[in-house]
Amino acid sequence: MKGAILVVNAGSSSLKFQVFTIEDSTLVRHVRGQMDGVGVRPHLRATDSDGATILDRAYALEEIPDLPHAISETATWLRTLEGLQLRAIGHRVVHGGPDFTAPVLIDETVLERLAEYQDLAPLHQPNNLAPIRLAMQINHEVPQVACFDTAFHRDHPAAADHYAIPRAYYDEGVRRYGFHGLSYEYISERLHEISTEAAAGRVIVAHLGSGASMCALKAGRSVESTMGFTAMDGLPMGTRPGQVDPGVVLYLISQRGMSAEQVTDLFYRGAGLKGLSGISSDMRELLSSGAPEAAFAIDHFAYRCGLNAGMLAAALGGVDAFVFTAGIGENSAAIRTRIAATLGWLGVELNPLANEAGTILISAPTSRVTVYVIPTDEELMIARHTLALIEPQGALK
Repeated sequence: MKGAILVVNAGSSSLKFQVFTIEDSTLVRHVRGQMDGVGVRPHLRATDSDGATILDRAYALEEIPDLPHAISETATWLRTLEGLQLRAIGHRVVHGGPDFTAPVLIDETVLERLAEYQDLAPLHQPNNLAPIRLAMQINHEVPQVACFDTAFHRDHPAAADHYAIPRAYYDEGVRRYGFHGLSYEYISERLHEISTEAAAGRVIVAHLGSGASMCALKAGRSVESTMGFTAMDGLPMGTRPGQVDPGVVLYLISQRGMSAEQVTDLFYRGAGLKGLSGISSDMRELLSSGAPEAAFAIDHFAYRCGLNAGMLAAALGGVDAFVFTAGIGENSAAIRTRIAATLGWLGVELNPLANEAGTILISAPTSRVTVYVIPTDEELMIARHTLALIEPQGALK
């Protein structure tokens, strides 16, 4: 039987998973799948290493009403896979707080500490921890590894991580963390394979999806991020507002009489592209809409991306390369064009044909900044970290 690593990425209404086999210390993608539409129209899909469909099943709402049922049903199906010996489970955990700066083997103590950060990532952390608890109940002997979206940013200079508030709050953990670190870590490694010159230089990576952020890389290391204490700061997102004056929060509470719970719900579920447009949080729907509200939401998104890129360019002292990644960044030539237009002052110039085709290199030969489209692979990073912890002497590929 082949040893295997299961990678789990649980969201609010979906459960993504991949199975990697360990072959001569090399990770080989064996199965990729997702249970989506949880609580609405549940659907479980899976493909093999060649992309061929091996499972496509819809469920009645009452069968999969919530994430725990989705986890249980997916786990039941995964146990039917033959010829595999599960060696470990790797999990994406959004918030590692001040204590967890690298992937870690999970035990009850670690799980309790991670639960303390649930209020800092209410859309993600509770769902990230749910499959860990279930796996502990099913088989406590299988090692589980938590891989953190915050870990990649933990080497930031102190000046970048502090807020201008009394130091005691920083010591309690109120600081700028940065997120999407697993994605940025993968892009850093992948860029080195594509261009050693670019990887060694000053790079801005734009992780643009339902959750969106940007990261400044210098010689492959994170030096600044648009996200801070929570995964709500920086760029506008599907349902999150991005940067907001703290005075707005005070106004909503003191003048509008909103509770902390109501403000939390607004900022995590009712803002961003959805709030601006009143139509959808999905960039694809906004791009296909003729409504002026949709056009305004797109304009705002591109404008804020340009502003934040300027901030990161200042942190780097210039820019040598720019990378688009994640759902919007990888798939929307129109959004790449809009954002690139805001960066002309940096010397960004796209090759329209390459951009439309979505090739890896999309900048024009005359561009002073090299622009790439690089698909991210957070699950592979999680698998690599997990294998490194259970087989520290193994050679990872």
